[in-house]
Amino acid sequence: MSSISASSPERHKLIQLLGVSAFIVAGGIHYQMPMLAMIAADLHADAAAIGWIPTLSFGGMLLGAIFLVPLGDRVDKHRLVMYKIVILTLAQATMIVAPNVTVLALASLVSGICSSLSQSFISITAEMADPNHRGRALGTQLTAMFTGLMFARLVGGIIATHWGWRYTYVFSTGLLLCITPVLWSHLPHTRPTTRQPYWALIGSLWTLFRVQGGIRRAAAIQFLFGICYGGFWAVASPMLLLIHGVGAATAGLMGIPGAAGISVTRFAGRWTDRVGLKPVVFTGIVSMLAAWVVMAFGIWSIIALVLGAILLDCGLRISMVANQTLVNSAVPLARSRANTIFGAHVWCGNAVGAFLTSLAFAQWGWLAVCMVAMSAIVMAMLIHLGVLPIGIEQKILKQDEAPHNES
Repeated sequence: MSSISASSPERHKLIQLLGVSAFIVAGGIHYQMPMLAMIAADLHADAAAIGWIPTLSFGGMLLGAIFLVPLGDRVDKHRLVMYKIVILTLAQATMIVAPNVTVLALASLVSGICSSLSQSFISITAEMADPNHRGRALGTQLTAMFTGLMFARLVGGIIATHWGWRYTYVFSTGLLLCITPVLWSHLPHTRPTTRQPYWALIGSLWTLFRVQGGIRRAAAIQFLFGICYGGFWAVASPMLLLIHGVGAATAGLMGIPGAAGISVTRFAGRWTDRVGLKPVVFTGIVSMLAAWVVMAFGIWSIIALVLGAILLDCGLRISMVANQTLVNSAVPLARSRANTIFGAHVWCGNAVGAFLTSLAFAQWGWLAVCMVAMSAIVMAMLIHLGVLPIGIEQKILKQDEAPHNES
């Protein structure tokens, strides 16, 4: 296929392919979450040292979002996707034989950089979707991605318990090897929407961020959500082992509550199409705040952690669908760059959250982790209500209202 324009049946098949690909790619930096305690024991690392693995994974996503995703406006997305998925496969293979935490953390960094593939998949989906149903299409894409996260955490814990943590990356590498030739054959080629040189393209991110108040606010809220979400999964496994004495397999089961969040993702997309952004995002913020209030009791009960994980996933998914719809609708000719801004804030939040909560847990315990997260959610609420004026309410632009293309 020479371009992204296609008939409805072809679009449906392509969206399905992108969904399967997002499912596989999303797991790459999440298999490790329930295995961190096991990896630490095997490689003789303490909690602070092992915390660098999720921190660099999320940090890699930030770097990939900033320096690679914008290229989707400048080059053929097919070529960009293929380069990144090949390097991702090599990084996952390296993790199979990593002899120490340093090598494993560096491979996690590369995996994170290349896992920014997810943002490219979202951009392609947004371009193919009917504008009146873009929220629904993006909800479907995000559902596949979130299912991949849950699957990775669950399978990571099971494989690590029965065969060892290295075999989890054997599994991940195998899945990537299966999907790569399919993407090569069926992923559509895309036409560039700008001729800007690379560094001018990167520099234009600031201009887009500065003039688009709605994107700025959506990105800030998701950054704060990332602190809460990435922070939880960075310390969930060590916390469960230290406080409740459970291993990797049980920690992996904590991914199952994520099914609740996945189940609301497509609904959130349809709801966004009907009522707009503000009530959907507000619901997500309330769910996230309730999650951490409940999880504060997790020091005494695993049930509180399970209930909190359900609310956490629901809140994150609901708000992300609405904010992602805004980001992909506001500036149609700069979707890759808009996704860069959004994705950079999401993964920067995850990286900051992993760092802060790993440090807080090592120094002061679980309740300190909860305080870090609840502080971030309160800030998100203040931004959404306009108390902290990050950005103004903004209508979603139509294609013919988009800024003129750069040349």
